[in-house]
Amino acid sequence: MGMEISDELLSAVVPVIVYWVFSFFYEFLAQHCVNYRLHPIGEEEEKNTVSRSKVIKGVLTHQALQILTVCIVTKVWEEKGEEPTVQHSLPRIAVQFVIGMAVIDTVQYFGHRYMHENKFLYKHTHSAHHALVVPYVYGAQYGSLLDGLVLDTMGSALAFVVSGMTVRTSIYFYSFAIIKNLDVHSGLYFPWNPLQGFFPNNCAFHDTHHQLKGQKYNFSQPFFLSWDLILGTYRPFTVEKRKEGGFQVCLLTKDD
Repeated sequence: MGMEISDELLSAVVPVIVYWVFSFFYEFLAQHCVNYRLHPIGEEEEKNTVSRSKVIKGVLTHQALQILTVCIVTKVWEEKGEEPTVQHSLPRIAVQFVIGMAVIDTVQYFGHRYMHENKFLYKHTHSAHHALVVPYVYGAQYGSLLDGLVLDTMGSALAFVVSGMTVRTSIYFYSFAIIKNLDVHSGLYFPWNPLQGFFPNNCAFHDTHHQLKGQKYNFSQPFFLSWDLILGTYRPFTVEKRKEGGFQVCLLTKDD
């Protein structure tokens, strides 16, 4: 008999595999589709204050903690049921995805905003992520361990619990959320990208937040803009073509 891999383990490991597979894919596009970049090649090394090797080590450390947390949460939650879990219908799964997205966006917005407004927390936790003034795809999960625990792992765990999705459904949901987060940090502005076409919270929107002048605005990620619009922290912007090729994001005042 072959060894059976549990859904709990898959829900923790598959999104990490998806993270690196899509990171390599986006990184390939970033090197070969320069006319769709929001920043010229080389600007990352020019403006960022953390090396790529340190970013990779930081992301892998965060993912190890994430795998452990997801395994514990899903195992405990599954054991609370007396009967084997049955997969839900597609319409119900669709509703669970929407609820999950709303939960992650809510945790991200309020946790993210508080990390910026609390000077101690910003200095000792979230500032690490903003060492990437010019974001790139596999830096999406780079930051302090507390930052990752609160903004990423906690949001995903709550989305799983609140939505009522099965562990197997969570594999697809977490992978989708990872791809969306990678796209937001990719710095690649493709007009034909379905993720950027359907979701207004795209790489251009998030790029404004990584700019030094935009750190007090546009906290929402990775799906919708709802909380920024409701609570008045949305900062408008335009995406313009650069003369030398590619695009650039320009922040506007709220009155523009």
